[in-house]
Amino acid sequence: MASVNPFDVSDSEEEAERRPNETVDTERSPSEGAPGPPPGNPFSPPADAEPPTLLLSSNRTSPSGEGMSVSAAATSTMAGGVETRVSVDVIAAQLLRDQYILTALEFHTELLEAGRELPRLRDYFSNPGNFERQSGTPPAKDQVLGPGGPLNRAGSISTLDSLDFARYSDDGNRESDERVAENEVASQERKNFKSSPEIQEPIRPLEKRALNFLVNEYLLKNEYKLSSITFSDENDDQDFELWDDVGLNIPKPPDLLQLYRNGGSTPCSPRDKVDASVGVAFGDLPGNCVAREHQKKPDLLQQQQSEVVQELEYQLNLLNSEKQSLAEQIKKLQSEIQILKKSVSSPPPATLELCSSSSSSKPCSTNPSSVPSLDNGQYLDIRGVSEAGNDLVSTSTQNTSQSQQQTCNKATSQQRVQFDQPNRKLSPAFQQALLSFCRMCSESRLGAEVSRIADSEESVMLMLGRCLPHIVPNVLLAKRERMVSHLCQELIPLILCTACLHPEPKERDQLLHILFNLIKRPDDEQRQMILTGCVAFARHVGPTRVEAELLPQCWEQINHKYPERRLLVAEACGALAPYLPKEIRSSLVLSMLQQMLAEDKADMVREAVVKSLGIIMGYIDDSDKYAQGFELMLLSLGDPSERVVNAVHQVFIPAFAAWTTELGSLHTALIPSLLARIEKLLTQGEHSLDEHKLHVFLSALQSLIPPLFAVVLQNAPFTSRAKPHEDIPAIEVTRFPRPASPLQDMAIIIGNRELLSSLLLLYDHQLEHEGTTGWESLLWVVNQLLPQLIEIVGRINVTSSTCVHEFSRFFWRFCRTFGKIFTNTKVKPQFQEILRLSEENVDASAGNGILTKATVPIYATGVLTCYNQEEDRKLLVGFLEDVMTTLSLSHAPLDSLKASFVELGANPVYHELLLTVLWYGVVHTSALVRCTAARMFELLVKGVNETLVAQRVVPALITLSSDPEISVRIATIPAFGTIMETVTQKELLERVKMQLASFLEDPQYQDQHSLHMEIIRTFGRVGPNAEPRFRDDFVLPHLHKLALANNSQTVESKRIDIAIHLFEAYSALSCCFISEEVMVNHFLPGLRCLHADMEQLSPEHEVILGSMIKECEIKVENRGISDAQGSISIASSLVGEDAKTKFLSKMGQLTTSGAMLANVFQRKK
Repeated sequence: MASVNPFDVSDSEEEAERRPNETVDTERSPSEGAPGPPPGNPFSPPADAEPPTLLLSSNRTSPSGEGMSVSAAATSTMAGGVETRVSVDVIAAQLLRDQYILTALEFHTELLEAGRELPRLRDYFSNPGNFERQSGTPPAKDQVLGPGGPLNRAGSISTLDSLDFARYSDDGNRESDERVAENEVASQERKNFKSSPEIQEPIRPLEKRALNFLVNEYLLKNEYKLSSITFSDENDDQDFELWDDVGLNIPKPPDLLQLYRNGGSTPCSPRDKVDASVGVAFGDLPGNCVAREHQKKPDLLQQQQSEVVQELEYQLNLLNSEKQSLAEQIKKLQSEIQILKKSVSSPPPATLELCSSSSSSKPCSTNPSSVPSLDNGQYLDIRGVSEAGNDLVSTSTQNTSQSQQQTCNKATSQQRVQFDQPNRKLSPAFQQALLSFCRMCSESRLGAEVSRIADSEESVMLMLGRCLPHIVPNVLLAKRERMVSHLCQELIPLILCTACLHPEPKERDQLLHILFNLIKRPDDEQRQMILTGCVAFARHVGPTRVEAELLPQCWEQINHKYPERRLLVAEACGALAPYLPKEIRSSLVLSMLQQMLAEDKADMVREAVVKSLGIIMGYIDDSDKYAQGFELMLLSLGDPSERVVNAVHQVFIPAFAAWTTELGSLHTALIPSLLARIEKLLTQGEHSLDEHKLHVFLSALQSLIPPLFAVVLQNAPFTSRAKPHEDIPAIEVTRFPRPASPLQDMAIIIGNRELLSSLLLLYDHQLEHEGTTGWESLLWVVNQLLPQLIEIVGRINVTSSTCVHEFSRFFWRFCRTFGKIFTNTKVKPQFQEILRLSEENVDASAGNGILTKATVPIYATGVLTCYNQEEDRKLLVGFLEDVMTTLSLSHAPLDSLKASFVELGANPVYHELLLTVLWYGVVHTSALVRCTAARMFELLVKGVNETLVAQRVVPALITLSSDPEISVRIATIPAFGTIMETVTQKELLERVKMQLASFLEDPQYQDQHSLHMEIIRTFGRVGPNAEPRFRDDFVLPHLHKLALANNSQTVESKRIDIAIHLFEAYSALSCCFISEEVMVNHFLPGLRCLHADMEQLSPEHEVILGSMIKECEIKVENRGISDAQGSISIASSLVGEDAKTKFLSKMGQLTTSGAMLANVFQRKK
């Protein structure tokens, strides 16, 4: 809050307007010859001025310490002239200066009543700091003695920018120290408006709250979040979000930084600001006093300038002394480092030889004194000014020495630690993508610190210097669990460094035990930090110590009660895999992960286990472990958690497939094993197929498509000719399906996109021009894999939409991966050979021809939709038309065609294409084909938008509804019903309603038993979901008519058929809300007619219908009672709210009969 100086005098605008002439007179230049005061004094009257009307007298000290008086006698000696008036602002300044506070308040009140508010008085009296009690101080150097003795300077206004935090003291009143540095006292007075800052009252509550607010704001702005949290907790009685909560009736001041900068600025001149306690601007002082003050002005400025120089010299001395102290500390620390270096034994001879051989021109120095104490930068050597030049000269030498030393250390580390390299041929891109699933953390400051464990005593010192400043503040503030966990994170590099360098195995084991138990339930970030440290530890100590020291810690935590700790173990097994001995990697670690996969109950732990198993599979080279890996794959694929199964497809299967590829068993063992399990599943489940297991095996096969294609490319006749170069065109974005993970990306499996692009060009050329002779891997795909898959497809149930969808997606990805040429020349011919589109290929009697199997929808949706060019769409349309025609003419089941329409109809891209196929059936010459087309519309209507329904579907159905064949007209009824169920356009609904009404009311259809059966079945299906108005006005009345007509049916078989269908329709509609009128006029009468039929035809249905009729009658009675309740409740509201509540509570008890109503009124009496 900026301080308000009530003595910064300027005439108010109102006064300035009232005396324009005076301004002209008082600003007259001396060159005009008129006697008067010096220029710049507006309040000294001219020689011919009359005595002023208002005379002021004061014996108080002026700002410079001299007395000031203006007497009537002095004024009366002036010559007569124009009357001079003193402005009200000057009067206010004089009153405030002389501390006539009550008089100034009265003056302020009178001005307010007169409508002339003065800004000076308003600002003064609105600032509460001006009225807090001030303590007297002894006279300072610049004070003078008044008539009554020494005059104490008044205390300053306690505003935020006047507080001097550096001068508060705990050792009491130090009046004797006040005069030690007079220039410092004067400087502090100018800065803080304090006459004696050492004598302070305790901080006031409002001051404390204001400072608390500003301090918290500063902490938040500068990212001291933990300190801000602690500070707000310690001041929980204050809301740091709202400045108004402080309680000061002033705007929010600038932040602490702005206050500091303003408070440390150059002192302003006396014309700009003077002491707020007694000061007054020179322009406000009338008469000779101002003239005398003006004469003393140069002396005052000179004195202030000398004080500023003294202050700056004092600060310079302080800085020089601090600089010398720091330089001595640095020299002391450097000497300690030298002593520590000498106490350490010299490095082993192997290291010396390696260092000397690493650079022929400049060998690495092993002398500790020659190693600069630098770490990714340079220390600022604070010494005398004369030594600054030497620092600049030595910088380049130090940089050179530092880089040589780092190179030497790196080479030494590589020579000392060697890891078991697996006998594998993974591409670097694939290996890097596999290791990316190890969640490391090295981007942050702490992560970088953890990832570079100190390997020498000097680097230990540097690491301590970097880490301790972050640890100590957290130790002091560790009051909450979050701060404790943050402190634990900061300790990780220290623990790892000590465990790495400590000579005692027992102590190292204890330190690593502390590391794994440091945080009770580590979150993701904390686990990443620990894993990063474990990997850094493993890189430094080598595989033997990793096996002996780190793995036991993992084994201890394998059954920990907290899943976060078990998750840390699972992730550590994968992260440490590259640094373990290969025997341990394929035995102990594999067994640990297998146990956790089978026994752990937490999904996130099993997910991490699967990912770590995938990383293990990327480093394992023991072929005897293939069977164990296959069982682990099946076990994890059967996991109930979706996230675990996703991890299998993303990490484990690609890594396992890469290993089997190197073993040569991908297409000889792994894929045939999965196919054999699928065939066994189909054989065992002819009546009830386990669709979940089929999905598990088929999804695994789908994840093996990319590595299988990689095998085909890498074992082709042209593989040796593939050379990546710049002229090769880039791979199209849509060439391959989107991979489920980076490990399924063909470019990563092969090695890079340039090599893949070269192989693809040669692959297409080989297929199109040179054939597959000698290409064993591709011949296996064409001659063994494809026929076996097509045979399996023919054995699955076509009515199982899940199985059809799974196999369709598999063939789609298979064809997209192997390419368009392969699909057209190898895949389609094999399907077309089996799907010979002729009536001979359909066994109409048994219904088990190939066209009735799932081969049709899978070929249509999985193979023919892979590519969406014009010729591909024409081929798909022709195939569906031929299938529809063949099945219709052979009277075969339409399940395969329906499955194709359902699978294709799920994608809006194919709606136009399917409508084209159906229109072909609408205009076909055979009534059987037209009837099939009419039934297919029912499947298509639900997914098609209403525009297509209005433009394409309804016209086609209207055409078919007037077909000469009655069977075709009947076949359109389900499609019309589906439109009533799904469409909202009123015009369409009216057209459909009219068509259905013509079927029901046209005399030519009165004896059409099959038509009535179809209508009743359709009404029962769509009635509950149709528009209520359509249900009440059309469906229920016509069902009533059909039930009534069925009572007079003479053919018993037709009567029972209609009755059964009516029973199903009424059962479905009984769950809907039906109005009382429709219930009484149509629903109940229809049920009674049906009940009469069932009494004679089906007694078991008759009992159910009787209970349905009773329930409907009860509903009607209760609705009548509820209407009575409504009217009575309106009347009871006139009696009173309490009576109404009691009455309605009684009425709410009526649930079965209206006869209880009389008893209610008896109880009221």
